[in-house]
Amino acid sequence: MSVTSANTQPVAKNRQSREHNIGRLLLEGRAFFALIAIIAVFSFLSPHYFTVGNFLIMSSHVAIYGILAIGMLLVILNGGIDLSVGSILALSGVIAGFQMQGIVLDVFGVIVYPPVWAVVVITCVVGALVGAVNGILIAWFRVPAFVATLGVMYVARGIALLMTNGLTYNNLSGDPSLGNTGFDWLGFNRLFGVPISVLVLAALAIVAGLMLSRSAYGRWLYASGGNAHAADLSGVPVKKVQVSVYTLSGILAAIAGLVLSSQLTSAGPTAGTTYELTAIAAVVIGGAALTGGRGTVRGTMLGAFVIGFLSDGLVIIGVSSYWQTVFTGAVIVLAVLMNSIQYGSARKK
Repeated sequence: MSVTSANTQPVAKNRQSREHNIGRLLLEGRAFFALIAIIAVFSFLSPHYFTVGNFLIMSSHVAIYGILAIGMLLVILNGGIDLSVGSILALSGVIAGFQMQGIVLDVFGVIVYPPVWAVVVITCVVGALVGAVNGILIAWFRVPAFVATLGVMYVARGIALLMTNGLTYNNLSGDPSLGNTGFDWLGFNRLFGVPISVLVLAALAIVAGLMLSRSAYGRWLYASGGNAHAADLSGVPVKKVQVSVYTLSGILAAIAGLVLSSQLTSAGPTAGTTYELTAIAAVVIGGAALTGGRGTVRGTMLGAFVIGFLSDGLVIIGVSSYWQTVFTGAVIVLAVLMNSIQYGSARKK
């Protein structure tokens, strides 16, 4: 009996170890496996889903969520949350639309039509300023991130409504005679067959990934998100990092607003409603911890594609928009549950 027990014990341990490794692989790669499952299911349900053209169209929709999600990832890695990104997106679109309509200078009796590059720069500066307000409130005045960004969310949306009187700026394609054409380049043009918005998302994701993995700033961000007090004692400029992540989130929200307005060739104050929740969902589905200090750009991008491909797939097969909300919510709850399992077990160890 003792010989048999000695032989079977290592076998049982090996089997248990293999099962543990498989479970860990499935848990950590859940976003990737979920994306593969979504593609497989909808390809079976619709002959129009698994085509290059459809993937490119869906990717252009994902680009908006993905750009927002990169900014949200930076904030969540820092242990915060940003509920204002949807409103910053709307305000940025309105700012761009306002400039494309012409800036009236009553003093000189002229209307100035800024070139598109100037529209983009000014809009990004506005996004950065709004984001910096979030960061200053949180870092220097110690306002809880939830409260600060909730307040800024309402303020930004209110300014957008005041600027437009609740209406929408239409026909942002510009006029050749005024020299302000080209705004729709982001939304409609392609390079080597790939939508410009997708290339913008890819470029931002690569830059963010390199920043987090290869720079001192990335190490500071992970450290301050994991344990702000310990990071401060180690010489990390915690407050500057906090302000910077919200500023970057504001810039990325402004870029997302430019992409959306370009795709629609219009800008309205109600755009981006609930987009902040979609961005948070993408980050969570991608495996980031809401408590901060854990997460990757790669996972966040997978999370954004899971949400985008799921939503578009449901539209393609004709599922009601109400059921789309139910399915999306169920995916988010499942992702949070799996995050709790993953990081809960890590804490126990």
